[in-house]
Amino acid sequence: MSKRGYHHGNLRQALVDATLALIEETGPQGFTMAEAAKRAGVSAAAPYRHFKGREDLIAEAARQGFVIFAEVMDAAYDDGRPSALAAFEATGRAYLAFARKHPGHYIAMFESGLSINANPELALAASRARETLNRAAQALSEHLPPDRRPPAAMFSAHIWAMSHGVVELFARGAPGAKGPFTPEELLESGIGIYLRGLGLLSPDA
Repeated sequence: MSKRGYHHGNLRQALVDATLALIEETGPQGFTMAEAAKRAGVSAAAPYRHFKGREDLIAEAARQGFVIFAEVMDAAYDDGRPSALAAFEATGRAYLAFARKHPGHYIAMFESGLSINANPELALAASRARETLNRAAQALSEHLPPDRRPPAAMFSAHIWAMSHGVVELFARGAPGAKGPFTPEELLESGIGIYLRGLGLLSPDA
C-alpha cells in the first residue's frame, strides 16, 4: 500500500477528501496526519510531500470549501434576479443548504480554529465568498436614502452572523433543530425583521 501511495494519481486531493471524511466523523481536532494517510491509502510519510502538517491539510480543505461556498452563493444570487430582495433572501437559504450538503467543508471553514488571514490563498477564497453577500446587500440597500443606508459590509456581516447562528444552533443536528420551526423559517423571519427595521420591507410584508 505504501508503494502504491507514492504513485497516487492525485494524492493531494485524496488526502483532502480523507480529511473531510475524518472531520465529519471526529471533528477538526480529532484525527492525525497518519489517520488521514491511512484513509487515503498511502504511507504515514506520504502526506508530508504535499502538506506541512495537519493544520495545513485542514486549511486546504477549508479553502476548497470557500471556493464551493462562493459558487453556491453566486448561483443563489443570480446577478440580483428576479429582484434585489429575492436574490438577497436566496443567499441566506444558500448558506443553510451549503452547511447541510458540505458539513466537512463547513467545519473546516468555520469550526477548526484556523486563522484565515494567516493563509493568503484561504483568505482570498473567503473574501470572494463574502463579496457575493456584500454585492447583494449593496444592491438591496440602494433603495434607502444615503443618510439611512448602512455600509454594505456591515449589512452583509449582520446577515452572515444571523445565518451562521441559525446553522450552529438549529441545523446540522444541533439540539435546537428539534424546535417547532425549521432553520429556513427562523432565518427568513429574522431577515424579514432586520429588513423591516431598515425600512426595506413594509411592516405588513
